[in-house]
Amino acid sequence: MPQHTMNAAVADLNTALDQEDNKSTLVSRNVTVMGHRTSIRLEPATWRALTEISRREKCSVNDLCSIVKLRKRPATSLTAAIRVFVMLYYRAAATEEGHKRSGHGDFQMMIQRAQISQQDMQGNKQQGSSYQKSASNDSGERHWV
Repeated sequence: MPQHTMNAAVADLNTALDQEDNKSTLVSRNVTVMGHRTSIRLEPATWRALTEISRREKCSVNDLCSIVKLRKRPATSLTAAIRVFVMLYYRAAATEEGHKRSGHGDFQMMIQRAQISQQDMQGNKQQGSSYQKSASNDSGERHWV
């Protein structure tokens, strides 16, 4: 892991540990998921990670949350699925070379990797459907989490 990335991770961990005595370290933000506005509570480090991923993938945080919504298992909460997505994203590309090998940096490629068509993204934004296209289970559906 590059030194600047390691330093940022350590700083985030130290901040979280320093705030342990606070009631909650979660931050609520409004996002639009598949055309519907909703509130999501995540740790500040997770919000920073989502913002960084959206910059790298050239898309919005709303787009990322929509992809996660489309890929998560029905019984998994959106916030839990977002946390897993962030972890999997960085685990797949722990170095700049890893990001390149993983094909990061192109939102259209991310949609392809998620096996979601542009039509799915547009249709779900318009209809607000909870359609799930998604890693296989016994029913043939594919999910991230």
